[in-house]
Amino acid sequence: MTYTLYGTAKSRAMRVIWCLNELDQPFDHIPCGPRAKEIQALTPSGKIPVLQVDETTLTDSTAILSFLADRHGALTHPPGTTERAQQDAHMLFVLDEVESLLWTAARHTFALPEDLRVPQIKDSLRAEWPTSLARLSERVGDGPYLCGETFTIADIVASHCLGWAKMARFDWDDPVLAAYNDRCRARPAFKTSQTAP
Repeated sequence: MTYTLYGTAKSRAMRVIWCLNELDQPFDHIPCGPRAKEIQALTPSGKIPVLQVDETTLTDSTAILSFLADRHGALTHPPGTTERAQQDAHMLFVLDEVESLLWTAARHTFALPEDLRVPQIKDSLRAEWPTSLARLSERVGDGPYLCGETFTIADIVASHCLGWAKMARFDWDDPVLAAYNDRCRARPAFKTSQTAP
């Protein structure tokens, strides 16, 4: 099986790079932005990341993470277990309550055509931000990870969002989340991923 990943490390493709490194899986990496000609040839949406698995094209970073974790039997709990249901709940919480705020802010900063941007919407997003962070902090609890002792793909998404937040000036200083993010990013696979273009 061969993996080819399209997308820059400054995008959600970083999640897939990190996951593949955690799984110790070789892959070809083609760093390109959204709507690049390589991407348009693979998916009508023009969005990144895209993972080609032999002759099959997979899209959406979380779907790709789930596929890889299930395929290689790591970074996840087995399907049909209550542990997997809890892991999925953590993942969906992060996507719904954390990433959605960051992505909406990004859309109204640079992603949408300028005439469709509503800069004032970011005020309401920042008002919601502390509540979402407090709930994420509660989910981490004593940790060390969202699913206790087991590092999963939910942690990859959560840590990626915490880094994204800093870059987007969605500030946070929760000590539980700071320690959690440090643990995630201290992992060798994350450090290796930092060298990707």
